Amino acid sequence: MTPQGYNTLKSELDRLKSVERPENIQAIEDARSHGDLSENAEFDAAKERQRYLEGRINELEFKLANADVIDPASISKEKAVFGCTVILENFDTGEEVTYQLVGPEESSIEEGRISVTSPLGSAIIGKTLGDEILVQAPAGKRSYELIDIL
Repeated sequence: MTPQGYNTLKSELDRLKSVERPENIQAIEDARSHGDLSENAEFDAAKERQRYLEGRINELEFKLANADVIDPASISKEKAVFGCTVILENFDTGEEVTYQLVGPEESSIEEGRISVTSPLGSAIIGKTLGDEILVQAPAGKRSYELIDIL
C-alpha cells in the first residue's frame, strides 16, 4: 500500500482504540446500570457495536502488520505498476482520465484512485506508453490508450 493508505488505516485504528472503544465501554456500563440485561435493547446494541469494533481493530492491526508500503516517488515510470499515476485516453470519446493504482483498501474513484484488483486496474498493470487497454465494463467494452505514466 502507499504511505498515504498506511497512514489512513493507522489513523482509523488509533481513533477506534482511543475514542470509539472507550465510548462503547461506557455505553455498555450505562446500559448495565438500567437493570435486567435480558430485555435491554441498549445493552444488546452496545454489545453488537463492541463486536464490530473489535473485529475492525483486529482487521486493521493485521493489515498494518503485514503491509508492504511502497512510495510512489520511488517507482520506475517505464511501465504501469502499483502506486503509479496513469493518464488514459478513452478511444471512443477522446476523454482523458487520471488514476493512481492502489490497493483495495485505498481505492476511491471520486479521488482518482483505483484498485489494482479492479477490472480496469488489473488491465493497466504492466502496460507501457501507447499500449491499448481493453476493459469489459458493465456498459460494454471500453478501450483506452495509456498516454502517460506519472
